[in-house]
Amino acid sequence: MKKIELEIVALSHSITQTHSYAVVLGETDGLRRLPIVIGGFEAQAIAVALERMQPSRPLTHDLMKNFMSAFNVDLQEILISDLQEGIFYSKLVCYTENDTVEIDSRTSDAIALAVRFGCPIYTYNHILENAGILMDEQDSDKKKNIEAVGVQESSSNIGDDLSTLSIQELQNLLNTVLENEDYIKAISIRDEIQRRK
Repeated sequence: MKKIELEIVALSHSITQTHSYAVVLGETDGLRRLPIVIGGFEAQAIAVALERMQPSRPLTHDLMKNFMSAFNVDLQEILISDLQEGIFYSKLVCYTENDTVEIDSRTSDAIALAVRFGCPIYTYNHILENAGILMDEQDSDKKKNIEAVGVQESSSNIGDDLSTLSIQELQNLLNTVLENEDYIKAISIRDEIQRRK
């Protein structure tokens, strides 16, 4: 299967859901976005690495990088390889002098390591088809030059009961929350649209 390269587009925080974050990955050569819900610790680990902050003591992902480097293990790429029941599965593709090894990983941890190693993140088309969100070109142009990831607050009570909305209303709501960069709400709306198909 052909791999599609992704880049981190945004890190979003929801004020409606405690300790809930989303990292948003975008196609490097396309308009699709892949929002992935992650925990607060992993969001912090990704943000620290993106901002090139130097904590006084190594965080867990820094420790992992230091450990791998000490034993000459190079992280070549991250592969978001599967999606089952709304859960993303990822692999760390590691190289040594003598071997290539794929290691199972939570996607949030894999992304935190990818930022530290500066390695590419890939996925497959079927994952983007099932869980991705298509942005229009105007939104994509605004997002392309993001260098630092900011933490965005979520719009509060837009469409709390999604089951009462029609598909067209859901699509309109999805466009609205994407304009507001509320990726947590966008995930819920996308899942409701997918459930009805």
